[in-house]
Amino acid sequence: MTKESKMTAGSKVAKTGGAGGFWFLGFVGALAYYLHYHSGTFWLVVLAIIKATFWPTIVVFYLLKSLRL
Repeated sequence: MTKESKMTAGSKVAKTGGAGGFWFLGFVGALAYYLHYHSGTFWLVVLAIIKATFWPTIVVFYLLKSLRL
């Protein structure tokens, strides 16, 4: 039996992708930046982690908005 014949009708296979590494690098870079400026207390570190989590999403949103996509 081949790999394709073992798949059921409801299974999905990802054939494209690979942007996860790009997003991870953006997250790590933003985390390093924000931790540098927001280190001090526990809540400032939590704020830095939250900002680093949402920073790549905000950049892509405004990039697509400026390109009118």
